[in-house]
Amino acid sequence: MTLVSRLWNEESGQGMAEYGLILALVAVICIVGFQFLGKEINNKVDAVGDEIVKDRSATTTP
Repeated sequence: MTLVSRLWNEESGQGMAEYGLILALVAVICIVGFQFLGKEINNKVDAVGDEIVKDRSATTTP
């Protein structure tokens, strides 16, 4: 068997390459999801903080 045909038919590293691609895809999905959720959570926390400041200033003003 020639070297080229032997390398063409060899599949020993195929499984690890597939796992690596799946892991990379999951990592990209997580990063995008965390970026989206981070912005949404930040907006909600800012809104709650603004409401607290408004309520505090309304109750402390004579």
